[in-house]
Amino acid sequence: MVARIATVAFEGTRVLDIDVQVQMSAGLPKFNLVGLPDKAVGESRERVRAALFALGLSLPAKHIAVNLAPADVLKEGSHFDLPIALALLAAMGALPREEMRHYVALGELALDGALSPVAGVLPAAVNASASERGLICPAKNGGEAVWAGDIEVLAAPSLLSLINHFKGTQVLGRPEARLQEDEGNAPDLRDIKGQETAKRALEVAAAGGHNLLMIGPPGSGKSMLAARLPGILPPLAPDEALDVSMIHSLAGLLDEGKLLRRRPFRDPHHSASLPSLVGGGMKAKPGEISLAHNGVLFLDELPEFQRATLEALRQPLETGRAVVSRANHHVTYPARVQLIAAMNPCRCGHLDDPTRTCGRAPKCATDYQSRISGPLFDRIDCHVEVPAVSAADLSLPPAAENSAMVARRIAAARAIQRDRYQEAGLKTNAEADGELLEKVAAPDSSGRALLTQAAEQMKLSARGYHRVLRVARTLADLSGQESVQRAHIAEAISYRRLAMGK
Repeated sequence: MVARIATVAFEGTRVLDIDVQVQMSAGLPKFNLVGLPDKAVGESRERVRAALFALGLSLPAKHIAVNLAPADVLKEGSHFDLPIALALLAAMGALPREEMRHYVALGELALDGALSPVAGVLPAAVNASASERGLICPAKNGGEAVWAGDIEVLAAPSLLSLINHFKGTQVLGRPEARLQEDEGNAPDLRDIKGQETAKRALEVAAAGGHNLLMIGPPGSGKSMLAARLPGILPPLAPDEALDVSMIHSLAGLLDEGKLLRRRPFRDPHHSASLPSLVGGGMKAKPGEISLAHNGVLFLDELPEFQRATLEALRQPLETGRAVVSRANHHVTYPARVQLIAAMNPCRCGHLDDPTRTCGRAPKCATDYQSRISGPLFDRIDCHVEVPAVSAADLSLPPAAENSAMVARRIAAARAIQRDRYQEAGLKTNAEADGELLEKVAAPDSSGRALLTQAAEQMKLSARGYHRVLRVARTLADLSGQESVQRAHIAEAISYRRLAMGK
């Protein structure tokens, strides 16, 4: 008779059902593991054998066949340890065979039988809930598993505690759903002196989810502005928190199984490779742009990133999806992010300072800025100059308006957008396009005339034209006005540069 228990494999954000089958038969003592396992899964034989030995059990002197079905799906990761061990115990009669069929199990075994946390428990729990089964996982993953809904979750610290639970000598209680603590010490906009134009652009970008590029000399406050963006963004909605946490769970980045409540803010170093930024690698893991889903991707020193890496961002920024295509993998991760980028005007950073301009200007600036391609530049809604701060500005007292005040205006504008796009399934103006955008952001006659004139003189592409409309719609939402007016169009145009180097 074959003992069975369910587990899962992951293909991007897709969760694939895997049937773990164990059969013990007469023959030479051998432990075979089949079903296209990778090296980590193949090594589970030794971890399972050692964990059973630690409990005072040994495998019977029989031919043991463990099959991971379907056999044509690659099995990756150490989370197959626990289902293999449970199916073996069921085949040995130590656990009830029929009861095991009602659970999905995943977890890594230590040599002493303890259960170590693994990645992907949250999406596995959601999948188990959809198939009306319970979930067995390590204790440290229990906090994320219970967010899947009203399912039975057995979060055990060890294999022994699971055996005792099924034998009735110990009861594993339901884990407590946990949220990440709100740090409450986010940097405040009051810390930034001067830079009123840049702060206004940051508020507009936050209100509409727009991409933003800040250009200015070193020390002008570009990184400070970006670091204060999380403090003015609204918290994640429940559905957004679940989506983001599932991606972080797949990457193994959920701290003690706590669900995220703040929007992610990812700031990779400019030496980051293409797979680390967009996704990929040996196991097609999510990249920084997917880990920043529903949040912010901050790229400091933008021209210092590799050209191919930056160009790979073009499609995800437009579609909100990162597609990883490899010989062994073709997976898709969500990547609806707000791109915030910062750069110097040239390599030395002092292009517009007459006392510091290098002898290679303006070619130095042209070469440096040309590292940003036109198509990528066109996908950034707002471009703002961040000039050097004078000593007079630094001596001023802190600004009267703090991040909390700005956050309230942004929350009000986001609420307007959420109601506006509810039927379309969108959340921000940055996502609107086509006929919908023309409908909700149609300017008055004078505003239309100004936009047409600016588009002709600035040689705006169709994408650039529509991005001006999106920003103008956000400006109208911030001011609480129903229609887009000439003043909104004028301010939106002011956030558009002709091109890099101009």
